[in-house]
Amino acid sequence: MSEVLVRVEDGVAILTLHRPERRNAFTKQMGIALGEYYRALDADDAVRVVVLTGTPPAFCAGADLSGGEDTFAASADPSFSASPVMPPAFDLGKPVIAAMNGHAIGIGCTLAMQADIRIAATDASYAVPQVRFGLVPDALAHWTIPQIAGTAVAAEILLTGRKLDGPELVRLGLASRTLPSAEVLPAALTLAHDIATNVSPTSAALCKKLLWDTARHSFAPERVAELETELHHQVMGSPDAAEGMRAYLERREPRWAPRFSAGE
Repeated sequence: MSEVLVRVEDGVAILTLHRPERRNAFTKQMGIALGEYYRALDADDAVRVVVLTGTPPAFCAGADLSGGEDTFAASADPSFSASPVMPPAFDLGKPVIAAMNGHAIGIGCTLAMQADIRIAATDASYAVPQVRFGLVPDALAHWTIPQIAGTAVAAEILLTGRKLDGPELVRLGLASRTLPSAEVLPAALTLAHDIATNVSPTSAALCKKLLWDTARHSFAPERVAELETELHHQVMGSPDAAEGMRAYLERREPRWAPRFSAGE
């Protein structure tokens, strides 16, 4: 049985981490599958938004600890990487929403931090506890968490490895909202379908790239202004720019260009 399930409905792809007997604990195979799906969905013009979630009752319980004290033994695998999902969600050209519908521990939490938007379950536990296992955080957490919530928050989360609940995740800026676990995926899907319907895929891709590139390269405000101007020249006069206004004036859903390339 696949460790990652996928379905697409009305422009939204739902990727589900699926090892319910182990609370969706992460494996190398799961990471490979997730990366392959990310690439395939990013290339699929029918997909406008990706939602990442887990089979209840967890999002992802972290690394599979079934190896006992040898779980984190030295690896002889030359392909080993502490960032086992490639590409990361922030490198996709489409918005990625993490529907954290249950516990997200270790790499389960750090993978969610690669998404653009996170919705958390109120009563679930979240932590990056690797330092409590004699390890260090993974999946680019030393970059994503400071970018999302600042260095002070990242230091507290990464250096203590302590557990948080949904409301604290929101308070610290690591999630946009928190809901009862059963409501997390429906809320994520509502948001995803709104984006898929009402947001130009070209605009979403360009906006997302500039957002993350600004974080990646620490662009100064003057450089961001230049890049925003370049993007305006790229999209002004495009079919989507005209269609967006027509749809607004006619009070209907827009009919966006079917391919991102059409807006380039």
